[in-house]
Amino acid sequence: MDTSRTSPSGTVTQAVPDASATPQHGGLDWPVFIISGGAMAVFVIAALINLEGVSALIEHAFDFSTTYFGAYWQALMIVTFLVAVGMTFGRTGRVVLGGLDKPDISTPRWMATILCTLLAGGGVFWAAAEPIAHFTSPPPVFGPDAPVGNIDAAYNALAQSFMHWGFLGWAVLGSLTGVVFMHLHYEKGLPLKPRTLLYPLFGERVMHGPIGTLVDVCCVLAVIAGTVGPVGFLGIQLSYGLNALFGIPDTYATQLVLLAILTVVYTLSAVSGVTRGIQFLSSANVLIGGAMLLFIVIMGPTEFLLKAFPLGMVDYLKHIVPMAVFRADSGWLDSWTLFFWGWFIGFGPLMAMLVARISRGRTLRQMVLLITILSPLATCVWFTILGGSGLAFELETPGSVSGPFTGFNLSAALIAITQQLPFGFIMSVLFLILSALFVATTGDSMTYAISMVMSGHDNPPRGVRVFWSLIMGIVAALLISMGNGGINALQSFIVVTAVPVSLVLLPSLWNAPRIARQMAREQGL
Repeated sequence: MDTSRTSPSGTVTQAVPDASATPQHGGLDWPVFIISGGAMAVFVIAALINLEGVSALIEHAFDFSTTYFGAYWQALMIVTFLVAVGMTFGRTGRVVLGGLDKPDISTPRWMATILCTLLAGGGVFWAAAEPIAHFTSPPPVFGPDAPVGNIDAAYNALAQSFMHWGFLGWAVLGSLTGVVFMHLHYEKGLPLKPRTLLYPLFGERVMHGPIGTLVDVCCVLAVIAGTVGPVGFLGIQLSYGLNALFGIPDTYATQLVLLAILTVVYTLSAVSGVTRGIQFLSSANVLIGGAMLLFIVIMGPTEFLLKAFPLGMVDYLKHIVPMAVFRADSGWLDSWTLFFWGWFIGFGPLMAMLVARISRGRTLRQMVLLITILSPLATCVWFTILGGSGLAFELETPGSVSGPFTGFNLSAALIAITQQLPFGFIMSVLFLILSALFVATTGDSMTYAISMVMSGHDNPPRGVRVFWSLIMGIVAALLISMGNGGINALQSFIVVTAVPVSLVLLPSLWNAPRIARQMAREQGL
């Protein structure tokens, strides 16, 4: 391993990384482990004792976060995208990352892993529910005269969904931070931890002591909250779906069994590692999901879907700036754009660590274009086919999807859409299975990323992976025992954790381009 280091001023000095900054292979960062685990334990215990009080406290923190940091988050997302895309042009785009001459993971599996890790978090239920939500209640950015209940309203609904899950949301998940991690960890020997993102700014001060520990803990808590929420929510939604399709009682016992199965699946995947289980689940998601989407395009509302994607995308690109900087309706903004973007920001550092782990040997241009352009486009296609089918059915038969969706019932929206497809019962069952696989993909990849933080390298001990997998399953089970309130409180907490995490991401706006230029010089480009 190269023992040279980049100093805060940007120069390269020869210095062997201090072993105390990184746990040795098989070791643990006990302060981060104890504080992050203890914080989650305190949250769960407090929620069990007084869920109403915890929810009220988190709601106040949520309001504070969106009020004072919302505009900053919007600016961060916009600038991150622009800087990342700008880096792909010219010589920096040809920089080979990660200290390898060629990739160690095949291109299809690399693409599948990156795509599924974020889309998995809510790609099935939100893809079904968000377009119909915006269709029945037009987003305020389109003004008081926005069309309601017609095909133009459907295109607007897709455009707003594209905004939340599109180019800007994806860009924060490793396009810049992935460059910083790959250079400082794989070429300069610094630990694979969130605190490493701040090394070019603060140097050794952030690698030792309480500041670095606090940075790592905040990032770990954000990902735990962002992962446990979907895991617990999936248990609730699958139980609903099984009741609707098979009459199986929608009880806590059913939810518990489903969570146990899901936890076993993503634990085994995380233990097997990035090159086996995680890639296998991601590839399975892409193959199964792709086949189901192709079936819907051919057998479903084909004409509408073929028009909806290009027209929805045109609508999205036409309104991308007004939607990105929209501040007029704080209540709507907090519930939608800032909620999703706070969630993505919270995932940012650990997602970037995973991106760094699987993208070695790729060029900067390949990595950035996959994250900021290709993955968002694939996500928008997914939303168009699944959510767009719901819009087509609603236009044809008003109330067929919006009726079951009443009360913001995401799983009911999914079942209402899939049951109107040809072979509706079979499609409904397959989409429930796909939902479980998607969330398992998030569970295994984020478990692996959390374990990397604890160990400081890209092959964390298996025992650590098992521990965090089981902990997230147990926390999800405890939270859903309280009803939707526990999961809702945790989902609001995701946005609160985005406050410190967004500050950790900020220096990458200038450090990633500087590092890319330095690497271009070193590689003779």
